[in-house]
Amino acid sequence: MPPLVFAGEARRLTAALGEAASGRAFVLQAGDCSESFAELSADSIRDKLRVILQMAVVLTYGAGLPVVKIGRIAGQFAKPRSSPTEVVDGVELPAFRGHMVNDDLPTQQARTPDPSRLLAAYHQSASTLNLLRAFTKGGFADLSQVHSWTQQFVAASEEGRRYEQIAGEIDRALRFMAACGIGLTTEAALHQVELNTSHEALLLGYEEALTRVDSLTGDWYDCSAHMLWVGERTRQVDGAHIEFLSGVHNPVGAKIGPAATPEEVLAICERLNPSRIPGRLTLITRMGSAKVRERLPSLLEAVAGSGHPVVWVCDPMHGNTFVSDSGHKTRRFDEIVDEIRGFFEVHHDSGTWPGGLHVELTGDDVTECLGGIGDIAEDQLHERYTTTCDPRLNARQAIDLAFRVAELLRT
Repeated sequence: MPPLVFAGEARRLTAALGEAASGRAFVLQAGDCSESFAELSADSIRDKLRVILQMAVVLTYGAGLPVVKIGRIAGQFAKPRSSPTEVVDGVELPAFRGHMVNDDLPTQQARTPDPSRLLAAYHQSASTLNLLRAFTKGGFADLSQVHSWTQQFVAASEEGRRYEQIAGEIDRALRFMAACGIGLTTEAALHQVELNTSHEALLLGYEEALTRVDSLTGDWYDCSAHMLWVGERTRQVDGAHIEFLSGVHNPVGAKIGPAATPEEVLAICERLNPSRIPGRLTLITRMGSAKVRERLPSLLEAVAGSGHPVVWVCDPMHGNTFVSDSGHKTRRFDEIVDEIRGFFEVHHDSGTWPGGLHVELTGDDVTECLGGIGDIAEDQLHERYTTTCDPRLNARQAIDLAFRVAELLRT
């Protein structure tokens, strides 16, 4: 089958991430926990992109730097699970591993892995990418339009109005550019955006099938996405997933949890980026709000001392997940914010650059994470809990988070 992305696009992303590794850019990586075959529609893709673009505009202004935009999209269909089985209504069934593997319906037949789902994932990824390219290049991503959405968010609630100052400053900046003769609808950089795709390289058969030799350089690229990462459960230095990523030239990432040692992290750096190419390797920390200030400093010190030019990105979602009394997996918005704040504090103390943010979100008005704008409570989780795996921020929570991170970037 044709590639989903091209080697040249992956090289451009490596260069952009290299700027983030040097403290000259900030990364926003965002999207679904696990994409669903049942939710493929133009509206869902558009709404997810809209939230990412709004967050990026707010972060760009807060940082005063370019924001590298990477979606968890067009390939994030498989998930590792902590247990191979789960009990549903008293019946033990194989765990749901994402729609690329099996179905979430609680029956033995639905939970049986089906290889034809790999083809379905490929075709849905192609459809998603086709629409994303049209949206990002066809006027939907125009800066003035994206900012008007953010103004609507600020005006819509009392919580949103705490960001009136930043929103007003963005508005004045746009008016200044217009007064200088810079047309917001004709200047390409203000009319279009680059949105890169990424997913966890979990199912190696799928990744290998889409790995091709670049005709220009002769190098191998995994053409299923611009960026691939290994998770906390698959980052063993001598494991198959690290082995695979070491052989492709895409930018790659590794999730780093609170149990990771400096020795393990340095081994990953040497294995995935022995040539020390800026932008090649992103380390995505997922420590949890209670542990980030304790566990992260030694890792920063070790990597900085080794001279590896990594991009440090904070995933404040996975370390703060718990099961509520109602049985729903959820996350508290305040703990998500606190982990990000701790991430920034540790980098400030270490003299290193907090290079980015990695979050799970949706454009839908879901009730999956507690708190934030709307102050979602535990007894509301069931109302619009639609995720196929882990809880996601809804659109208003995600934009709220972007403004909070912008405030951290400004200071």
